[in-house]
Amino acid sequence: MLKTFKIVSYLEGISYLLILFVTMPLKYIWDMPEANMVIGMAHGVLFLLYIALAVFMKQILNWNIKTFLIVLVCSIIPFGTFWMDKKYL
Repeated sequence: MLKTFKIVSYLEGISYLLILFVTMPLKYIWDMPEANMVIGMAHGVLFLLYIALAVFMKQILNWNIKTFLIVLVCSIIPFGTFWMDKKYL
């Protein structure tokens, strides 16, 4: 389960960075929203999977509430999932 969470965490972090630095400029500067729809959908699925797996990992690794909240907040901060992986997993 830990390996799965690490993989999802990594993919979620990459998809978030792609949205911020690739698809958003394509959408708003060059009027190309198609890439945002594809990457956005993948990111949405990965984000929900990340949150669900974080709930399971809380039980498995006996995280206290502070650690759990940090792991959740890291999912909305650019590069946060990569830092969280090094610090808490």
